[in-house]
Parts: sequence; C-alpha cells; structure tokens
Amino acid sequence: MGSLPDVPIVHNIPVESSGGHRKPNHLNLRTSFSSASNGRVPRVRSDRRRMGSEGKTAPPKVVCGDAGYVLEDVPHLADYLRHLPTYPNPLQNNPAYSVVKQYFVNADDTVAQKIVVHKDSPRGTHFRRAGPRQRVYFESDEVHACIVTCGGLCPGLNTVIREIVCGLYDMYGVRKIIGIDGGYRGFYSCNTIDLTPKSVNDIHKRGGTILGTSRGGHDTSKIVDSIEDRGVNQVYIIGGDGTQKGASVIFEEIQRRGLKVAVAGIPKTIDNDIVVIDKSFGFDTAVEEAQRAINAAHVEAESVENGIGVVKLMGRNSGFISMYATLASRDVDCCLIPESPFHMEGKGGLLAFIERRLKENGHMVIVVAEGAGQELITESMRSVEHQDASGNKLLLDVGLWLSHKIKDHFARNQKMSINLKYIDPTYMIRAVPSNASDNVYCTLLAHSALHGTMAGYTGFTVGPVNGRHAYIPFHRITEKQNKVVITDRMWARLLSSTNQPSFISQKDIEDAKKEDEPPTQLLDKENNHGVGVDFDTSAN
Repeated sequence: MGSLPDVPIVHNIPVESSGGHRKPNHLNLRTSFSSASNGRVPRVRSDRRRMGSEGKTAPPKVVCGDAGYVLEDVPHLADYLRHLPTYPNPLQNNPAYSVVKQYFVNADDTVAQKIVVHKDSPRGTHFRRAGPRQRVYFESDEVHACIVTCGGLCPGLNTVIREIVCGLYDMYGVRKIIGIDGGYRGFYSCNTIDLTPKSVNDIHKRGGTILGTSRGGHDTSKIVDSIEDRGVNQVYIIGGDGTQKGASVIFEEIQRRGLKVAVAGIPKTIDNDIVVIDKSFGFDTAVEEAQRAINAAHVEAESVENGIGVVKLMGRNSGFISMYATLASRDVDCCLIPESPFHMEGKGGLLAFIERRLKENGHMVIVVAEGAGQELITESMRSVEHQDASGNKLLLDVGLWLSHKIKDHFARNQKMSINLKYIDPTYMIRAVPSNASDNVYCTLLAHSALHGTMAGYTGFTVGPVNGRHAYIPFHRITEKQNKVVITDRMWARLLSSTNQPSFISQKDIEDAKKEDEPPTQLLDKENNHGVGVDFDTSAN
C-alpha cells in the first residue's frame, strides 16, 4: 500500500506498530502516537478509563503531541467493549475501487482545524480524518442500520438518506437498513420503513425527507430501548445542533449500557450555523434559490417609481444565507442580519438610508434574515417570547414588521410616495431538491459517516474541515453556533457591494473585535474558496 501524498493540512502521525493493523489493545494503539522526530510518546490529556459497573461516561479523548499538536479524537467501540474482533474491509474486493491507488486512509491521518499559521505557530487542534479503514468492526451480515431525520426541512436530506443506503449496500454488502419514521419519536412509536437501493433510487430528485421529520420527541431511554429491542447496531442521525445534542445523549446511554452500537451524526442546518465544519449541506442550494426571490424583488422594484422590494430569508441566529445571496446577486441595496444590529429612526438609521437610496436610484432591494431586528420588534410590540418543540425561540416576522414600518414612515412623510412589495420565499427554499453541488457534498458526508461506523468509531459527526472530511466529537459542534463575524473581510465586502451604512457604533465594532473569531467560516480565509470549495474525495 503506497503512502498518502503530502497535503499541508493532513498530518500522518506514525504509530508504534507497523503494517497498518491494530494490535489487540485497541485503546493504547489509538491514543499512543510516536513522535517522528525523537520517538517520544505524546501526552494523553484524559484519564480515558473504561466504563466499569459505575456506568460513568468516559471524558473527551484528547491527545497532545510535539510542537503544540492536539488531536481531539472521537470515541471508539473498543473504548468500552474489550476484545472486539475485526475483519478485512470488503472494499478491497470491490471492483469499483480496483483503480484506486490506496484503498484506505492511514489509521492516524488527522486534519488540521487551522491552516493559516505563522512560522512559529503551534500545530494546533486536529481531528481524525474520515474515510475507509483497513479493518472493520462489523461483518456485513451482522449490520442492522437505521436512519432518522429530525428538525426542519433542508435541501439534500433525501440525498443523504439515499447515499447511506446505497453506500452500505454496494460498498459493504449490508442488507438490513431501516428508516425511522417521523423523527426521534418514531423510535418508540414502532414506525419503520425498509430501505433498499431500489426504494431510494430517485429520492434525491425530491425535496423534503421520505422518512418524515419532527421537532422534539426526544426520550433517551425509550429511544435506546427501541434500538436495543430492534437489534440495531448502526444509527445515522441527520439534523441540526439540537438533533446532534440528542445524538450525543443517545450515544452516552448506549455506551453506559455497553452496547455494540455505533452512532454517527450528519449535521444539517440550512442556516450554516454549525461550527468547525466548512459549511452545512443545503446551504449552496439555499443561496442559489434565494437569487430567484431577490431577482423578482428587483424586477418589481425597478418597474415602478420609488419601488422597494423586501425579501426575508432564513437565518435564525446566523446571517450567512442573506450575506451570500446578497453578494451573489449584486442587486441588493441593503442586507440586515442578526449579527449586525441596526436602528430605524434618526441620523444613520435605516429609514434615512432608504430615503437617500430612493432619491439616488429610484428603487431599492432590502434583504433581511429572519432573526434580524428581533429586539426592535419585541420592544415595539411588547411581545412575550415563546419556544417551539425543539426549544428554539419563536421569531416574529421581521419582514412583515419592517414593511409596515417603512410604509408608515413614508405615509407620514408626504414628500415621497413608495410602492413596496414583500416576498417571503422561506418555505419554498427549504422544500426544493438539492442542487448539483449539494448532491455531491451529501454523498461525501454519507460515505464518510458509514466508513466511520464500519471502522468502529462512534459518538461523532462528520464534515469537511478546511476541505478535508473529518470525524468530529459531538460536543465540538454543539457548544456554540457559527455566526457571521462583522469585523471580518467578508462582511466588509458586502458593505462595499451594497454601499449601505454599517448601522453600528464604533463601540460596537470594538466590542465585536474583542470576541473570539470562530475557527472555521466560509470565505473568511484567503485560502478557503467557500461555496466552490473542492472537497477531499480520496477518502470516499
């Protein structure tokens, strides 16, 4: 087997054994790396105890090496189940892979979270690289897999389902795959759907999810009871940060019970608000579909005197869709997102800017993320906060509120009459099938997930980190949300494109600069090409 090519963001850490096979002591081999320079064994920063009768969950697995190298590893079935047998990976006999120079990812390849460094910078945090391993922990006829989709709709859900089913079936010879109907509550309401390559053959051409979805309904004990009763040993959970938190709790309960069940998460959020990974699936499609609404608003606005088009897009806490749709369109005059506060009245306010732009151009288009300006609406309406079944704050319709505010302002100001059109394409965008870019991306996510579970990894989510797919511990993607950094060059590019004011004070800017910048964000690094990023396909 040849060595992997040298790639700056993937570090091949040699292990204490040779031949690429694990020794019976899986725990030691996976956490004890030998240094390439002096042979010293790195520090392991967790007690990594196997679970005993007390049923305590092991702490996060963190491995420290030379030059500031840190590996945030994911759990493995061998961490709490001793003497598990391993088997040759069936991929080595798969005709489709016969032309591949190297079938398998090196067991200790890792992916760097940060790739923009200085010459004296520490090597920093890494994650385990995704892809097929030489040895697997499940035999094909032993696997009984299930797939569940939770939360809101998103382009690409059916594609992920299809590729998990076809990947398990075609690459690993798995024949027992079921879908859980209706989200988490489907586990304990006995609703399942048998899944085969034939039954999922063309579902990627449809929007939504063939499995159905729901918010809430998470009862850990009932879910794990159902998994155990059905004999399921691989669980694929597709959903956003709330769903991934639920997946983490399910994994912990499975681990506590000592079950041989691998749990993998595929992160789904159309808002692109999941940290660490480069982007979430469905985002490209959402930005592309948003162009249709923006174009319609622009046509309406420029066709009449003092026309204003207001478009509300998705973005509960993060304004990525609005920002990228605005940049892609070039027809937008003002973009409002949750991360950048704005005010309506007075000098430098939104209403004054609208007046000025109408005098200059005779029309304008405003794009507003659904989570923008919520504090202004709450203040003006004295509304009470409510939550949905997933615990998300129920948002008030900022697009409708903003439209009324603009109309009221110009109705009081007799100097200028306006013609305003409000467009809300939110649910239309969520329900469309994924585009070509997202279809390819969903395939890589699905394959990365199933390669990981077959190799015995569990309690992880998958996603590209700087273009390379990796296995990421659940806690890393659920600890906070990915948000637009308004002191970043990307937001500056938008302000330059729209020529809108920032609406924020110098003090707000200084406060924002003091906040920690998220480690990964679309297009915020000069060597990351964002929506058109070339993902690593060699591991899949």
